[in-house]
Amino acid sequence: MTRQDERVRRMTITEVAQALGVSPKTLARWEKFGKIKKPKRDWRGWRVYDENDFTQIKDFHEALFE
Repeated sequence: MTRQDERVRRMTITEVAQALGVSPKTLARWEKFGKIKKPKRDWRGWRVYDENDFTQIKDFHEALFE
């Protein structure tokens, strides 16, 4: 796997929020209250999500609105 492949699969909090139809603040709130796990952070301190993180958050989101 190349370095470029790794970058393609990383998502920001804004990208995850847009994909789920929620706000970034909602994701931060879920993280704060332990509903979703805390993501890794990049060198700037920004949250970065990988495919597994996104899948877990998507599953949690779907469970809320069943």
